[in-house]
Amino acid sequence: MTASRTRDMQQQDKQKEIDFFDAHAAADDYDVFTPEANARLIAAFKRLTGLPRGARVADLGCGSGAFTELLRREGYEATGVDISSKLIAVGRSKYPGLDLIEGDVEQLPFESGRFDGVLLSGLVHHFPDPRRCAAETFRILRAGGRFMAFDPNRLNPFMYLYRDRTSPFYSPVGVTENERPVLPAEIARVFRDAGFSVSTDYLAGLAYRYVASGKTRLLLPIYNFIDGTVFNLGFMKPFRPFVLTSGVKP
Repeated sequence: MTASRTRDMQQQDKQKEIDFFDAHAAADDYDVFTPEANARLIAAFKRLTGLPRGARVADLGCGSGAFTELLRREGYEATGVDISSKLIAVGRSKYPGLDLIEGDVEQLPFESGRFDGVLLSGLVHHFPDPRRCAAETFRILRAGGRFMAFDPNRLNPFMYLYRDRTSPFYSPVGVTENERPVLPAEIARVFRDAGFSVSTDYLAGLAYRYVASGKTRLLLPIYNFIDGTVFNLGFMKPFRPFVLTSGVKP
């Protein structure tokens, strides 16, 4: 990692994560992407992991279970984990029979090697230091198991300007104090150091249906349009809004 980013590293303030997501659970309003965007992320997971139907998949940072449910519909044996007990309760109500568990991703309640796959659902960028998250992902996967993480890309100008603390236009509305966009090379290095063989891909055109800031919400159609056109051009690939980090456990 770069020296400046290493100096910034600190432990995740878990209570702030819990308080933030518990508050959203009351209104059940934290499914930020459109259904079409959710489906594209699950398609990317299938493509990058190559896992067959019936594979045991953990959805880490599952929230109220939107992606866990989509994984179940794709034929996976899916288990969701989230730190917010209230979001887990919402998910259990919305998706009867779905396996959702309250838990801390840095101390997962699973035996080693239990899963064939792991989806990190917009989770890694919630850790100022994601090394323990990567280590736990490695631990719960069997040999040959695969993971995919999706996170906001700091190289994307919108993600940097709106969500990076060093930007003069940074907005703290609708995010926890733990969050920040990620640098693709740094996240790849974290998972590589945990023991994975790692690849990096990028995704544009994931339309948002909701952002917390009222002013930004007015600009959302413009952002969605630019994201779905300009950043889908081939030469813009490294600057797409979302970085997909994937890998296999030897």
